[in-house]
Amino acid sequence: MFYHLFYPLHEQISALNVFRYITFRAAYAAATALLMSLLLGPFVIERLRRMGVGQRIRSDGPQTHLAKSGTPTMGGILIIASVVIPTLLWGNLTNPFVLIAVATILWLGAIGFVDDYLHVVKGVRKGLLGRYKLAAQIALGLAVGGGLYFARTYGNVTTVTQVPFFKNLLFDLGPLYILFVALVVTGTSNAVNLTDGLDGLAIGLTAPAALAFGGLAYVTGNARFADYLNILYIEGAGELTVFCAAVAGASLGFLWYNSHPAQVFMGDTGSLALGGSLGMVAVLIKREFLLAVIGGLFVAEALSVILQVGYYKLSGKRIFRMAPLHHHFEQLGWPESKVVIRFWIVAALLALLSLSTLKLQ
Repeated sequence: MFYHLFYPLHEQISALNVFRYITFRAAYAAATALLMSLLLGPFVIERLRRMGVGQRIRSDGPQTHLAKSGTPTMGGILIIASVVIPTLLWGNLTNPFVLIAVATILWLGAIGFVDDYLHVVKGVRKGLLGRYKLAAQIALGLAVGGGLYFARTYGNVTTVTQVPFFKNLLFDLGPLYILFVALVVTGTSNAVNLTDGLDGLAIGLTAPAALAFGGLAYVTGNARFADYLNILYIEGAGELTVFCAAVAGASLGFLWYNSHPAQVFMGDTGSLALGGSLGMVAVLIKREFLLAVIGGLFVAEALSVILQVGYYKLSGKRIFRMAPLHHHFEQLGWPESKVVIRFWIVAALLALLSLSTLKLQ
């Protein structure tokens, strides 16, 4: 909104020319998101507490978690508001990539909200059935993938994705691109959801991932940088930097209240929305494979569950002491705060590694 309101006046007031720059608007989107999270946090937490929206803790998990029972959940409402509002305030609202990213976080947030509401408020043991959640996630991926494919959004490279660490290596998926988009968005959404099991873990991993994707989006949408780094130039993709900055700011603000001991949990409302948003940004800037590096810990968490379930069905034995992976380390005797902080360190290293791939190409 501010871009459309103030930038047209830059010829009369030269100082308003700053609204032209993505870096300026991204910085203020991050600051706005952070302040919104911090200022609205107490109000949202108190409202959730009064509504009796308390987390139910699984009895077969680490016994130290039983004390968290009743902690307000559905805090993802705060995260989504703190992402969407700053993006709308500081972003270019004529940019289709921004609109897709905003629609993604709202759609997946709505799915998570229904799931949390049924589970926590209505007492439905399984919440929204998995097949319905999966169908809604896949529908979003197919809709966006189909739209990008049939509109030939990227011209003759619409169906390709960039392969990290290799110069000029593009992988063309052809018509399978539509299914690929659905797979990436759905997989990332659920991977973050599985990671959200310790105080501050998922939200703390989201911030560096969002910052890394913000940097990638910026250089991808800048013709000079893209040419210098020998990567695909995607016109308009740079505007996603504003969205990613808002995600990072909102994540840090929410972490203030979600750090151990957590005053609020994000619930599926936040985890599905954040995960799907990261996946969608990766799709829009054609960095789907690099997503596995940036979100390496999300991938590891999801794989730990898949391997554990599959191996147990085949052999009756377990690979990990408990899945997802963060619970395995807890069962090894690591304190919760140590698991979380060490995961954050790894996430920061993965974000830096992902950005280094730009120079390796």
